[in-house]
Formats: sequence, structure tokens, C-alpha cells
Amino acid sequence: MFKTIEEVEEKFAGEGYIADRTLATTIFLSAALGKPIFLEGEPGVGKTEVAKVMASILNTDLIRLQCYEGLDANTALYEWNYPRQMLELRLEEARGVSKDEIGKNIFHEDFLLKRPLLSAIQSEGDTRPVLLIDEVDRADEEFEAFLLEVLSDFQITIPEIGTITAKQVPFVVLTSNRTRELHDALKRRCLYLWIDYPTFEKEMEIVKSRVSDIKEELSRQVCGFMQVMRTRDFYKKPGVAETIDWALALLAMNIEELNPETVDATLGCVLKYKEDIEKIQEDGLPQLIEKVRMMRDRVTLT
Repeated sequence: MFKTIEEVEEKFAGEGYIADRTLATTIFLSAALGKPIFLEGEPGVGKTEVAKVMASILNTDLIRLQCYEGLDANTALYEWNYPRQMLELRLEEARGVSKDEIGKNIFHEDFLLKRPLLSAIQSEGDTRPVLLIDEVDRADEEFEAFLLEVLSDFQITIPEIGTITAKQVPFVVLTSNRTRELHDALKRRCLYLWIDYPTFEKEMEIVKSRVSDIKEELSRQVCGFMQVMRTRDFYKKPGVAETIDWALALLAMNIEELNPETVDATLGCVLKYKEDIEKIQEDGLPQLIEKVRMMRDRVTLT
């Protein structure tokens, strides 16, 4: 899949994702060893984007399983299409099929509704698919235990059909916002990586890659301001996704330099809770902007 770690960095950069050496190494080893990647970190730091970029690089399917409380194995694997099965029974009766034969074919794959995990296991494309198990920390411990079996053997058993084994192991990315601690057994099956908020320099690279028309000075001010805000005790600190959204919004408004009025009007691009917006306003937007402007060459934010 990848010949070198440098190739991973180059291909991700080509898709607008700036992968540092540690992340590129983890992706390279995952592809080489066929092991899932387990990515933890704050929301908005680019965990989910790793799977999306991988699917784009490989030109393959991205199969996404969004986890939530109450998610069970059937919802993640498969369900029988009961309405279609009932219709088939009625059609067989109308065709005069004998009672002994009626219903013998309704537990066939044609009547199976494939959910993300089964779709990934049964993928028959030329390139292995990318399976994204997103926000696994939101699922229950019972589902977490079920994942252990799937990730160990990449096979499932459907009682009515039998055991289905993956023809090619998918490239698996699990993400977690760490709303709860996951069991060590699940992590042991994966290559683990914590993705932190980017440094000022890396965030500048990301903005340049994703918002190509932005001017250098505005980009520095946006990234500097975001670095300052992440030092505050917010309910939800802004991630890289918010940085890109804000930069695009300022570009659409033809803003060339931050000022208190513009920042105040566009805080909704960055902060998503009323209490956080009020807190940053109380800190004094003019003072914060001035602090950012003083950091022009090599920035050290505290």
C-alpha cells in the first residue's frame, strides 16, 4: 500500500491533510501489518478525517459505523428484511408452492440487509475498503466486547447462512473522544495514537493547505488566536475543523485583518456554547487580538 513513511506524508499532504511523522508512521505500520488504528483525542483534531483521506488515497469505499449508546451487534452487522420475507411468503402461496417448500429460501443473502461491519467483511473490490468505527467510546461495553471478536478474526457467523470470512482485511480506523475509558483488550488489537491539538506552525500548514487563498498575515492571526483560545478553560475547545471553518468565513467576508468587531460577529464559527462565547468576550477581544499580533515571528503561546 505504501513503500515508505515519506510516501504516506506526501500522499496525505496531497489530499490536504498534514500528517506529522508519528501519525504517518502509525498509518504505514497499520497498512503493512494489517492492524487497526485506534485514534484518541479531543473532538475536531482530525481523527475521522484520517479514514476519509485513506479512502480517497486508495480510491476505495469508506464504510462508516457511527457508534452511539444502545448500538447492538445486529444494527452494526446485519438485519433480515422482514417485509420482503413476508412478501416472498405470500407470493409463494399465490404461486401454489407446496407447504413443505414455502419459506425455505427466505433466509438467503438476497433477503439480508447488510450493515457496515458485514459490508466491510464482504467487500469484493480490487482494493481493501476503509472501515471507520467512529466514536467507539459512545457505544456500550457489550458492543465493545463484540468488536473484539470481529477485529480478531474478521469473520462473523450468521446462524441461517454460516460463517463469513473477509476475503481481504479492511483498513480499520477506530476513533474515540475519550468520553469513557475503553478496555485494554480492544486497544491491544490496534496501533494506538493520541492526536493532540496542532502546534502553531502545523496549524499554519493546515490552513494554507485547506484555505489556499488566505493571506499570510490573516492566516497567522487566525492560527494564533486559536492557539490562545485553547489555553482557556472552555466547555468545548475549538479544534482544527473550527479553524478551517473560521478561515473560510473570514475569506468569504473579504477580511484581511482581525478586529474586535469581526471576531465578535464570527465567534459562532469557533465556539459552540453560549458560556464559552461569553467567557471569551469577558476576557476582552481587543486585548486578545493585540496579544496575537505581537506574535509574528516565532510564536510561543501560553
